[in-house]
Amino acid sequence: MADFVNLLKLCVGADSVEDLEDWQQSQAHRWPEGRAVHVTRMWPKRESEVLAGGSLYWVIKGQVLARQRILGLERVSGGDGVERCALLLDPQVIRTQAAPRRPFQGWRYLAPDDSPRDLPPGRAQDDALPEDLARALAEIGLR
Repeated sequence: MADFVNLLKLCVGADSVEDLEDWQQSQAHRWPEGRAVHVTRMWPKRESEVLAGGSLYWVIKGQVLARQRILGLERVSGGDGVERCALLLDPQVIRTQAAPRRPFQGWRYLAPDDSPRDLPPGRAQDDALPEDLARALAEIGLR
């Protein structure tokens, strides 16, 4: 049994992993050097497990397609005075095997055993399967 836990989050506004990477690169000037940041409303109650090696898994268009290692958590206050949680992420986006997920709000914990595996190096640049075929294969556990 792993000593860490991952987080699962919808990547709102992105149609692809490239969209996520492009957006993060466009925002890099606002963040601490060597990190990407994603701000979410709730603070993880399982903070120590998240920080013990967890990643943020991104759901893009109904499928988990990528992850980023979580390097830290910081409290930030929005313009409305509400305290939020900034997830400090490794800037490297690691592509994963596609895994279907239904829409949800906020984030969810994701056990390491339930997390999609990383794609082998070089596979991220392979031509993608048609979306309907990739989804069908993922639903029956073949991708």
